[in-house]
Amino acid sequence: MKKLKDILYKVRIVSVNGSTDAIISDVQIDSRKIGKGTAFIAIKGEKADGHEYIDKAIGLGASAIVCEVMPSGFQEGITYIQVLNSKEAAGYIAHNFCDEPSLKVKLVGVTGTNGKTTIATLLFKLFTKLGYKCGLVSTVQNQIAETIIPSTHTTPDPISLNALIRQMADAGCSHVFMECSSHAIDQHRIAGLHFTGALFSNITHDHLDYHKTFDAYIKAKKKFFDELGSDAFAISNLDDKRGTVMLQNTFAKKYYYSLKNMADFKGKILENALTGLVMTVNDKEVHFRLIGEFNAYNLLAVYAAAINLGEKSDNVLLVLSMLTGAEGRFDYIISKEKIIGIIDYAHTPDALENVLVTIKKLRKGYERVITVVGCGGERDKTKRPVMAQIACDYSDRAIFTSDNPRSEDPNDILKDMEAGLNSSGKRKFISIADRREAIKTAVSFAGNEDIILLAGKGHEKYQIVKGEYLDFDDKAILREMFELMEK
Repeated sequence: MKKLKDILYKVRIVSVNGSTDAIISDVQIDSRKIGKGTAFIAIKGEKADGHEYIDKAIGLGASAIVCEVMPSGFQEGITYIQVLNSKEAAGYIAHNFCDEPSLKVKLVGVTGTNGKTTIATLLFKLFTKLGYKCGLVSTVQNQIAETIIPSTHTTPDPISLNALIRQMADAGCSHVFMECSSHAIDQHRIAGLHFTGALFSNITHDHLDYHKTFDAYIKAKKKFFDELGSDAFAISNLDDKRGTVMLQNTFAKKYYYSLKNMADFKGKILENALTGLVMTVNDKEVHFRLIGEFNAYNLLAVYAAAINLGEKSDNVLLVLSMLTGAEGRFDYIISKEKIIGIIDYAHTPDALENVLVTIKKLRKGYERVITVVGCGGERDKTKRPVMAQIACDYSDRAIFTSDNPRSEDPNDILKDMEAGLNSSGKRKFISIADRREAIKTAVSFAGNEDIILLAGKGHEKYQIVKGEYLDFDDKAILREMFELMEK
């Protein structure tokens, strides 16, 4: 229970009708969750406008309405707060209502096109091993110490997010590591949170279905760093051509990591094999269990964050050397016939190319690479032909299939992919809309020591088809196909 005026701290208010001394028992952006004494925040979304549900919210017991556009008439006993931006206001209100939970922990955010989940997960594992109680907010799962909470979005809505961080603080967590997607930044889902530090991994073409232009996508990521306080640290990838742009207007203390240039945190790959990476980190040689150049960058980012959080270099490197990555990120199993199956979340052109380049570097020379890849429905269509060509460029065989088709016809998505192929690519691919059948076919094509890459779904345990979440697990199905092959 809090007074309305106390949860409006830092909210940009335009006008008020009613008393801000009203007692608030809950805050919600979903009118279906309204109870007596709730403050309802009316948000204009992509599919629905919360302003249309104001009367419904009042009927269910709301005592305060936060909105961008005041209704034509006011109901007696209800306080109306007009704000400049309801999405932004929701973040500050949720943070205030939950007793400013981000001030009670060291909150570190990770943004970028690729690597967010691995970096956040590695930080969580690292600091847990170092003896801290930690929280994790990620695409794969949310976690409070040992307790796992299923994840539905990369970054939850501000009400859920602040309640989650509050749970973490109440459970005794000292550190919270969180993925911050471009959608979340643009939609103000992290508004009001106090970040101890922030990391940037890289940026490539993605989410243009939402942001419309690459420039808008870059600005969304950069906004995260622009809004950091002077007491925070900001860490960026110097080898990404927009790595310095990300930090150019931040008030935070700036640090860079690199494999190719002089930087605060410098790495060099000495060996890259299926047994892991051998690399130097600020001139100290370390063997890591993770594989690939992209993971070398992830490890450097994690190391940089740990040092900025006050940990000793030797302790950090010792623990990092023992850690594995996030589920569905270069996750692999090997059949009795020594076929290597790699499951990876790569769902952007750059991520797919990174994984395939890594596989190419790990090959001894004679193994064939068979890639199973699809593109999500109702998402950026421009990357479909690009990903198809990348799959063919780096593979001996490519099988195009469904990812999460959503409401689109999978065959239409496959046609978009096929349209990007050159004459060489056209000789390498087949299209099989049924993903299970595509995986079965890949296994039937594979011989001793060949490599199968299942790209796009990674940790996901479902397929989204016409609004339904159908059970589907790439790794489980691949293991099943290997076992059938062995009988």
